[in-house]
Amino acid sequence: MTPAAPAARAGPDAAPVIEARALTRRFGGVVALDALDLAVAPGEIVGLIGPNGSGKTTFFNVVTGIYPADSGSVYLNGRDISGASAQAIYHAGIARTFQRSRLSLPLSIFDNIMIGNHKRLNQGLWFNLVKRHALRDEFEASLAAARALIEVFDPPLAQRMLEPVAGLPMIDRRRIEICRALIGDPQLLLLDEPSAGMTHEETKALMDDILEVRGRLAGLTIIIVEHEMGVIERITNRCIVLNFGRKIAAGAYAEIAADAQVQEAYLGLQ
Repeated sequence: MTPAAPAARAGPDAAPVIEARALTRRFGGVVALDALDLAVAPGEIVGLIGPNGSGKTTFFNVVTGIYPADSGSVYLNGRDISGASAQAIYHAGIARTFQRSRLSLPLSIFDNIMIGNHKRLNQGLWFNLVKRHALRDEFEASLAAARALIEVFDPPLAQRMLEPVAGLPMIDRRRIEICRALIGDPQLLLLDEPSAGMTHEETKALMDDILEVRGRLAGLTIIIVEHEMGVIERITNRCIVLNFGRKIAAGAYAEIAADAQVQEAYLGLQ
């Protein structure tokens, strides 16, 4: 039986975890985000959809500090994070994945996940060279935390933590990337086309994983960019549709799928 999309922890009228106000980003003469307003409430899984070039990944890049906004603001729990560095935004509680894999293939599963946990690791020279017992304890604790996350996705994979990721199939690489984003305990997780490069069966399995993780991590809010409408219909509480950097519709999947403007802009219907 296919699980239904989980109920949001709070309705869309609750104080938002993330909010964009008149957010604008230009690339030369191209307006990628055009005075965009949107808000996501705590505990929601929101689908961010739209045709290629509509501004979805640009929104992620601006929110996470990769690109600065030309104007407008981004608020995390009511605090203005506009212009903050990517590192500061990560420390504030926003993590993401990318459409193209960003794993280091020669490194182990554990090493790749720990890249996402650097804010918690003691990187001091004295600690790492002299306090060997404490370093070993930190390693064991980190390994246990990484293994616990991987076990939610795939228990057999959790027994291979020290193997390199190079030989793993795409679904396992995606799982590792999501675990790398989650290991820092973010409030907001941004997933950029997590099904890219996977089969239908792999996509279904990964969505099962995401719903399971979301069920266990009660405080987690997710925004997912995805072109597979079956995925959006299944796992989201609400959708926001972009076209040419503007929000053209928002609501439950059934509502936006029936919207004439969305059908023309995104679904290719007239």
